[in-house]
Amino acid sequence: MIFGLVVAVVLGLLAAIWASKRAVGYASDLAFGYNVPPFVVGAVILAIGTDLPEIASSVVGAFSGSGDVAAGTATGSTITQMTLVLGVLPFVGGAMASGPHRIVLPGVLMAIGLLAGAYFGSDDLLTRTEGLLLVGFWLVSSVLIYRQSPLAGDPTLVVPERRPSRALAGVFLSLAVVGIGATVAVSAFIELADELDVPVFLLSFFAASIGTSLPELVVDVIAVRSGEKDLAIGDIFGSSLIDATLALGIGPLLIPLTVDGNLVVRSGLAGALIVAIITLLLARRGRHDRISGAVFLLIYAALYPVLLA
Repeated sequence: MIFGLVVAVVLGLLAAIWASKRAVGYASDLAFGYNVPPFVVGAVILAIGTDLPEIASSVVGAFSGSGDVAAGTATGSTITQMTLVLGVLPFVGGAMASGPHRIVLPGVLMAIGLLAGAYFGSDDLLTRTEGLLLVGFWLVSSVLIYRQSPLAGDPTLVVPERRPSRALAGVFLSLAVVGIGATVAVSAFIELADELDVPVFLLSFFAASIGTSLPELVVDVIAVRSGEKDLAIGDIFGSSLIDATLALGIGPLLIPLTVDGNLVVRSGLAGALIVAIITLLLARRGRHDRISGAVFLLIYAALYPVLLA
């Protein structure tokens, strides 16, 4: 049984890595074909695909009555991506631009989404109306990000002769494989870790969120190593925004969820504070390098004693 679960984890991750390489290439083509800023391609298109495991967890949690799985995974993934994944990037791809025109608006919207989620879950219940508000907030946020993002930084991959419509289809098909592979890996991982007898919310917040953030990590590492740094930054901020809004809201939009209000509030407030600090730091420095990367990794490590206390 354990051997089978380990094999499932490995195969799922291998599928995610293979499909991620194709997704970055298609996304680069799309940025050229439609003249869309690479940051926007990452923040909206790549973000939806790499966030499929979190969205799936919310839906599965709703139908299985496991509200803490949905809430813990969504909030945990937001913080994991903004600290752990974002912190790793400069160590594998070098410094990258992070001016305020790129990240302030997504950061502010993300913090608002986290605070809203904390408020909605404070009464131990996420209702359909609250789910609808969170999903609607993501839609409005995506439009705002698209409208304000300048053409800052160009894709650097060589663009083959491929129509934009074909590139768009390639992005979604590749990211579907990423999501499937990561979902298989995460499901097997959770079964392996379940024997630790940890509260469901905390297990989802720490363990499941790391697993569901693997698509972002794989896609973004490949992107920065290919010179697609705007795509990577856009994907992290976009997918984190999706986690804080769409992924958290889609479950209760289908079926109202019972959650651990205390942990939802604590994690939501901590997440909003962390997002504010990271956004302010990147905006003021104008670059993301190993110094800021180390700070973000330390922030992630500090979460364990804070939330486990």
